Amino acid sequence: MDTRRLGLLLALSRLGSMRAVADEHGLTTSTVSAQIAALARDTGTQLIEPEGRRVRLTPAGRRLADHAVSILAAVDAARLDLDPDAEPAGTVRVGGFATGIRVSLLPIIGGLTARHPGVDVVISEYEPVEAFALLTGDDLDLALTYDYNLAPASPGPSMEVTPLWSIGWGLGVPAGTPPDTGLTAFAKSTWIVNSRNTADETAVRTLASLAGFTPRIAHQIDSLDLVEDLIVAGFGVGLLPLGRPTGPGVSVLALRDPDVTLTAYAVTRRRRSDWSPLRAVLDRMRQASTDRRHPQWPRPEAGPAR
Repeated sequence: MDTRRLGLLLALSRLGSMRAVADEHGLTTSTVSAQIAALARDTGTQLIEPEGRRVRLTPAGRRLADHAVSILAAVDAARLDLDPDAEPAGTVRVGGFATGIRVSLLPIIGGLTARHPGVDVVISEYEPVEAFALLTGDDLDLALTYDYNLAPASPGPSMEVTPLWSIGWGLGVPAGTPPDTGLTAFAKSTWIVNSRNTADETAVRTLASLAGFTPRIAHQIDSLDLVEDLIVAGFGVGLLPLGRPTGPGVSVLALRDPDVTLTAYAVTRRRRSDWSPLRAVLDRMRQASTDRRHPQWPRPEAGPAR
């Protein structure tokens, strides 16, 4: 059903004559008549009937004109919602890894909602492979993801990817390990990797291969704090960020030749980033990512036991 034809029918119900409708819309009377006739064919219902030298709406025409008020208002609202120059309003669904949310999203939400009170942000935690799948299925508007230089991600041509920040990673080991200890010293160690994303396992295997050994991977852990606990308890070693303060009992050795760098990204569906609420979120995250090499890494203090 053509909304332009609905608009002409609504105007006819209000103005009462084809001539008046034609004058208001800058059309000829015959064009208005043809469009109303086409609308009648679309609906399979007679919409107008003669009344002397004029026409009037049939009962079905009046009902459709009543519906046209709501339909056209909804269409206008949708156009406004999708207008990139309109005041941002709507719910932005964000999913991403915990540190990306802490570093790139949480610091900008307060200012964003104060500036644009019509924007609502809904947050879920996902690893990159999960976030990509949800983004592809249109169950997220924005994904915060990451990869390593030794394990680059491939989001695909349907995605738009914006780098946010990068940070070096090292090897988490028990405190007291000499800082110049080479990677081969851990050839017989047990290694800890992520349980929901394969990127750090790929990076670990690449590092070990270049050093001439095959790592024995036994533990799969999401939480960096829990990775530290396993290191302190003697369960193994694993990759940890260099810029993140560690707890007692853990040191992070810098890696060289090659180094390991994690890069965080904001990812959207292609051609979706012009949607004004999503663009408002992206613009603020870009502005906050002025220091791409060394973001401030938040490490929450332990709260009281519950």
